[in-house]
Amino acid sequence: MNLNQWFEKGMDPETYIESMQENKEALLHIYDHFTPPENEEFVQKLKEKNLRVIVLTEDWCGDAMLNIPILLRMAEQSNLPVRLLLRDQNLELMDQYLTNGKSRSIPIFIFIDEDGKEVAKWGPRAEKIQQFVDESRKKLPPKEDETYQEKANEMYRFMSKSFRDNTDFWQDVYASIQSTIEADVTL
Repeated sequence: MNLNQWFEKGMDPETYIESMQENKEALLHIYDHFTPPENEEFVQKLKEKNLRVIVLTEDWCGDAMLNIPILLRMAEQSNLPVRLLLRDQNLELMDQYLTNGKSRSIPIFIFIDEDGKEVAKWGPRAEKIQQFVDESRKKLPPKEDETYQEKANEMYRFMSKSFRDNTDFWQDVYASIQSTIEADVTL
């Protein structure tokens, strides 16, 4: 399939959010409380490009919970149609967008033009969020440690809460997506 076909196959954001079982409340919290920065020049230039976005995601993913509502607000600002595909049901596409050539990390945002050509790719995390995750992981005991799983679960709960409540993270994600678009798309 080409990217136009993948886009057509995807769910609209409302259908995706309605189907969510795990992170719906937190995703909606971010969506309801995030206000994109005023950046009329960027928004206007983005509108003129008539881009669309394919999102590879899964409901259980904390990064998706953080990043998707930010993307949706950007999309509303710039009239970007968004369609979402579940990673595990669309491995043929996912495997074209592996992180570091090996990991099926999500979310992945694929920006396509009117002809269905990829013009930018973003994901799975903003650099500042990656630093936060890396620092959190450094505090875990070795995997062989009997407390590892308990400590890892605590870390994931802390990270999810931070993603939901730290508004600086929200701004970091927006800035990272914007920076990727500005670097890859002639605006």
